[in-house]
Amino acid sequence: MVEALAWLGLDWDATVLQSDEGVAHAAALDRLAEVGRLYPCGCTRRELRAVARERPEGGVAYPGTCRERPLPAAGWRTAEEPLRVRIPDAPVALRDESGLDLSGDPAREPGDPVVRRRDGAVAYLLASVVDDGGAGVTRVVRGRDLAGTTATQVALQRLLGWPTPTYRHHLLLLEERGGKLAKLHGAVGFDALRILGPEALCGRLAFAAGLRPDPGPTTPGAVLREFSWERVRRDDRALRWTGRDLIVVEAAPGAGPAQP
Repeated sequence: MVEALAWLGLDWDATVLQSDEGVAHAAALDRLAEVGRLYPCGCTRRELRAVARERPEGGVAYPGTCRERPLPAAGWRTAEEPLRVRIPDAPVALRDESGLDLSGDPAREPGDPVVRRRDGAVAYLLASVVDDGGAGVTRVVRGRDLAGTTATQVALQRLLGWPTPTYRHHLLLLEERGGKLAKLHGAVGFDALRILGPEALCGRLAFAAGLRPDPGPTTPGAVLREFSWERVRRDDRALRWTGRDLIVVEAAPGAGPAQP
């Protein structure tokens, strides 16, 4: 990932490895245990699917089956089951910079999140909150597919005493057949894309985002000099990889609705 970003012409101030943040993650789990919010949950996916409410965006809402279970007497470190956080039963009211409504009742939808998996790894929701808080992050810009996690992250921030950053969620790049353009879905990889050259690829991406009137070659620095959020498209864009070029498909199947 670092190699690909540098090849494209991006730079950054520092690199933080999440795997180096174990002490901070453990301290957060200690804090959640101290305030009585941490509990073990042995529910399997199959069991939850049988009893839980399906969510519109996929998956099921956790119904709170194990909410009243105590931690092992020797503490959370000895738990062999996944650990969840008992989210306060209170709505979260929030909008991001674009006006997107991020409000929700995370205790009900999606329900108490898993914060440590069965294998002992800290889950994304807690790790992202702790990592951002520890780094002093004040602004988060990310894809619209993560907007639904924000209310839960805000609830965790409040439990841990971290301030809430300002958020902005942007359009997604989609496969032509629908679904996010992502490694997880088997999308075209960096090794194939690099035959375009960095300036050509940057131009295709800037055009897809609405930042340039044509897909001609450019650099991140040139895009930045003329950048404005008002110019960024609100609707998702579908892309087609021909084997030699990356083409924007005007009609994006499954594209998300335009945002305010």
